[in-house]
Amino acid sequence: MGSASLSYKGHRYPVEVISHCVWLYHRFPLSLREVEELMLERGATVSYETVRHWCGKFRQRYASALRRRRPRPGDKWHLDEVFIKINGRLQCLWRAVDQGGNVLDILVQNRRDKAAARRFFRRLMKKTRTVARVIVTDKLRSYGAAHREVMPSVEHRSHKGLNNRAQNSHQRARQRERAMKGFRSAGGAQRFLSAFSGISPRFRPRRHLLPAHNYRAEMSIRFAIWEQITGVAGLATAA
Repeated sequence: MGSASLSYKGHRYPVEVISHCVWLYHRFPLSLREVEELMLERGATVSYETVRHWCGKFRQRYASALRRRRPRPGDKWHLDEVFIKINGRLQCLWRAVDQGGNVLDILVQNRRDKAAARRFFRRLMKKTRTVARVIVTDKLRSYGAAHREVMPSVEHRSHKGLNNRAQNSHQRARQRERAMKGFRSAGGAQRFLSAFSGISPRFRPRRHLLPAHNYRAEMSIRFAIWEQITGVAGLATAA
């Protein structure tokens, strides 16, 4: 999907405002009302319910377009799971990242048993269209059981201390969970976190590894790509 397939017909606000609101909400741990306030300071009167509607309509499309522009996933996958509370009930958030820290997939499930791990493995291979060389997990036995059934030829390293990369990736989701005061449903959490994991990391290059001028150059490239996939760049060209 390119920007040409996105339609903003029927929206009275320009695409620049819509795409910027979606970017703000998924890039920073902001509430919908805080996005409304930031836009008001910039002279755009947008209600938080309008921002909610835009995010629900466009975030997954933006995230999917960004994912298609990512390099091929690495061959070493780090998998981890954490509990999140949804309407007072604990649910399990599964996450997989490669050795570069790129989020491969997330999945919200109500269990962390063998069947849940197996489902996540199969979904992960289908989504990435590849098989890892190595998977790294914690010592949850469900991983080992599912690994032997779904991908027995893949090397499996199980050690609590090896999986920091996946655990660190959960931190941003935790920040968003707190800012949103929790999720209301498992489906809503899945939809939001799926888009969030496609948008937010795109604007978080590994800053500590880059000199300032390289960081600014890299961010300029990423902002340009955002304008392309949202359609803002096409408007500037037409003008």
